[in-house]
Amino acid sequence: MRNTKVIFMGTPDFAVPILKMLIENTNVIMVVTQPDKEVGRHHDLVETPVKHLAKMHNIEVFQPHKIKEEYRKIVDANADIIITCAYGQIIPEVILNAPRLGCINVHASLLPKLRGGAPIHHALIDGETKTGVTIMYMDKKMDTGDIISSTEYFIKDTDNVGLLHETLSRLGTSLLKETLPTIIDGTNNRISQNDEEATYGYNITREEEHVDFNKTAKEIYNQVRGLNPWPLANTLINGTEVKILECYIGEKESTLSSGTICEINKDNLGICTKDKVIYITKVKPFGKKEMTARDYINGLNKEKVLNTIVE
Repeated sequence: MRNTKVIFMGTPDFAVPILKMLIENTNVIMVVTQPDKEVGRHHDLVETPVKHLAKMHNIEVFQPHKIKEEYRKIVDANADIIITCAYGQIIPEVILNAPRLGCINVHASLLPKLRGGAPIHHALIDGETKTGVTIMYMDKKMDTGDIISSTEYFIKDTDNVGLLHETLSRLGTSLLKETLPTIIDGTNNRISQNDEEATYGYNITREEEHVDFNKTAKEIYNQVRGLNPWPLANTLINGTEVKILECYIGEKESTLSSGTICEINKDNLGICTKDKVIYITKVKPFGKKEMTARDYINGLNKEKVLNTIVE
């Protein structure tokens, strides 16, 4: 396995442990990642986490803006296998057909469930009780290729995107290390996906970040943890956007209209939902840092907020 020439394609933190494992066990000849992005008010260029690790190990980095047009360097590298994880662009067929062992993807769901770019977010938002990681052969459609191996994880009520992200990254790394020898020597089993069982976890839209308090408390709780720590759920309190980081479901039944701020307590803000009162404990008001609900409440005019409806 050490002599197997690998091209790795990935971008975010999720992919870093997988690349690290490949560097330790194979011959990674190139890393393909998204272009550096401008961040902050000074528009500083920031390299991707995957690029940072590749540079530490003196591995060639390729950052095409449009991989459908800028693929020749990848094809000409003559890799034995291409392994992708959270790369961020649709990979053209000319690349998929290039390596002799094919193109392999590490996907953070139990395919065919939650195909798409945000499976971790949607596993939580959709209230799934189980998710996992799938190793699959890639084809020209999105996450539809034959399954090679998978591993399950039972979601805890305390999991959020950040925690689940770390867990699945770790599981995916172990699963790929275990599976890769069977791919190289051709002893793995390929299982076709059942398209009739497919569900989708597309990238989160701005509209999906907004909390609708006409939903049940459980649905809202899942939405909040399914967007924490990024991109965060939000609502409007007195016309100002407030992002919600943490909350819990109370025992009280809602007796007022959904979205009504029915309690302002020492450490939380109670808001009525379709069924129960949900209590907000950590927020990020527009233009400010994250803070506890207690600190946020201290800055409120409570008389003007109590019994108003969030939007």
